[in-house]
Amino acid sequence: MRYMMLIYSKEQPADPVRRAEVYKGHMAVMEEAKRKGAYIGAEPLAPTSTATTVRVADGKTLITDGPFAETKEQLAGYYILECKDLDEAIEYASKIPTGCKGAEGCIEIRPLPGVPAPPPELQQEAARVLARNG
Repeated sequence: MRYMMLIYSKEQPADPVRRAEVYKGHMAVMEEAKRKGAYIGAEPLAPTSTATTVRVADGKTLITDGPFAETKEQLAGYYILECKDLDEAIEYASKIPTGCKGAEGCIEIRPLPGVPAPPPELQQEAARVLARNG
């Protein structure tokens, strides 16, 4: 099962030594996941100052600069790993350095079940759309 680990943390540790520790910690988690064949992807997100939030209300698109909500922790990045079960996903998440140190943040784990098959009455239409869009 694929799992996404959403990393919520402060945007940047202020201390350069801590930043280096965090970087090394992420590299260690990614290397271990690659070595065990679990790694699918991982990436930090740009700062929240670059975020754009889009809402559609009454047929109108509303665009807001910045993240959806003001919080102490921001969605900072993600990992996608292939794990045998939730216990293995939790084991990896506990090693992610930006989310596991007390008040610094948290890791949200969610299964990625894949895109469900379209209902039978839409299967031919879905096949045409997929063929057209490659």
